[in-house]
Amino acid sequence: MINWEELKHIHVIRKLEEILAQWFHTDIFFVDERGQVRNYDPLDRQREFKNPLAANLLPKDRGRQLVLKAIAEANEKAFKGEGAHMTLVGPTGLESVVISRISVDQEFLGSVCAYSFLEKPVDSELRAKARVAVEALGMDGESFDNAVSRLRVLSDAEKKYFYELVDLVAQEIVTFHTEISKREERINALNNQLGNRYSYDSMIGKSKPMQELYSLLDKIRNSESTVLIQGENGTGKELIARAIHFNSPRKDAQFVTVNCSAFNENLLDSELFGHVKGSFTGAIKDKKGLFEVADKGTLFLDEIGDMSPTMQVKLLRVLQEGTLTPVGGTEQRKVDVRVVAATNKDLKEMIEIGTFREDLYYRINVINLIVPPLRDRKEDIPILLDHFLTRGCKEKHLPLKVFAKRALEKIFDYPWPGNIRELENEVERLVVLSGDEERIAVDLLSQRIREHGEQSKVQGVRVAGKLKDALEELERTMIREGLRRTNWNKSRLAKELGISRAGLIMKVEKYGLDKRKLARVGEGAA
Repeated sequence: MINWEELKHIHVIRKLEEILAQWFHTDIFFVDERGQVRNYDPLDRQREFKNPLAANLLPKDRGRQLVLKAIAEANEKAFKGEGAHMTLVGPTGLESVVISRISVDQEFLGSVCAYSFLEKPVDSELRAKARVAVEALGMDGESFDNAVSRLRVLSDAEKKYFYELVDLVAQEIVTFHTEISKREERINALNNQLGNRYSYDSMIGKSKPMQELYSLLDKIRNSESTVLIQGENGTGKELIARAIHFNSPRKDAQFVTVNCSAFNENLLDSELFGHVKGSFTGAIKDKKGLFEVADKGTLFLDEIGDMSPTMQVKLLRVLQEGTLTPVGGTEQRKVDVRVVAATNKDLKEMIEIGTFREDLYYRINVINLIVPPLRDRKEDIPILLDHFLTRGCKEKHLPLKVFAKRALEKIFDYPWPGNIRELENEVERLVVLSGDEERIAVDLLSQRIREHGEQSKVQGVRVAGKLKDALEELERTMIREGLRRTNWNKSRLAKELGISRAGLIMKVEKYGLDKRKLARVGEGAA
């Protein structure tokens, strides 16, 4: 729909109206598709009409009805017509009006009516007949004669120019409407995009790393390829897996999830592939595995890095051939399952040391998604805080709380090794501890968050002896603590320390910080 109210503010349209009024003594009326005049208010007694006949007829009730009815009928003819404009006889039978169509994409939205002019001088007989007609409507005949005598009689050249100006008004309205429509479509598209980007399904975030993740998720909507999601604990890998499934062609089928680290090898074998009755103690009946349960759907294998080598072989066979054999069974069963896997481990490093199969890695890593840790997307913390706080207060029927400035500063400074899960749990704790208080003070924060940064990160560093020994001791401590913090992810730690991955591996060997060696000497890997 055209925003008729805004047209009076468009400079080009106002100038064209002024030209038509000054040169041709014509009033311009905007008429919508229903025949209603949109730029004329009968109650506006201050309006000055440029056309002498309009000035004589419109202020009077009967004359106004006559003119408005004629304009509506002319608009109806314009709707049925095909040309850009048409010339029609006016309501008194003497004057002529021009109707110019307003059409967008072949849709009729209204017209511009130019009222009025004379195509030729009016003879006395025709004028007398028109005078009798208007006097019957209660109008003053002498005023009517005076108005008619002041109407412009246009030559053919003037009419051509007059038509072009009226058509130009209609074209400017079309241009204005088109530009506004494009702008609104762009705004709606941006709003929709922002809405999707701010919250992609259940994921929340507007930071650049999350924008890149959302963009990649958009690209794989119609794909059924296997996906590997990599990221630290608590970053929301399962949410991403759900988003992949429910935005895929398999969205109407089952989404099944299993944590590979929650079962030993034998239990995971039965869980994934099923078993037949009597295959082991406790197998009192046949049981479908999760691959069969997820047939035609998606199976999410969380913590796939914890899967044993034997299970990796069985999984690879299912992915390559689409068949499985239940525990204790002999008959192969066909399944059609999309696999989405996730891990917080460095699978490439596991391949190097022989704990993860290289062929399985390339089979599950068709599409790779890296989930950014919260410390790399801190601009999302306010959004996440607002989400968790609003939800927590609503669940506990409490008024919405706010964080004290110092509390927010501490939250931003903290590295959040537990990522979003840790932040969510902390907010839930704060909602409970703050009780009826509307403001969450800094002293309510967990001690680890409150005291972060107030003490030296590395304590007990020697201040005497050789500098070389002290530096090596500091280097060993930083690498050891970094490996524990990153769960032995050497690629990420190398990036944090500003050295190459090869350089870090050399230092790990130099200082004896291999995970298995530390476990043997009792320092542990956790």
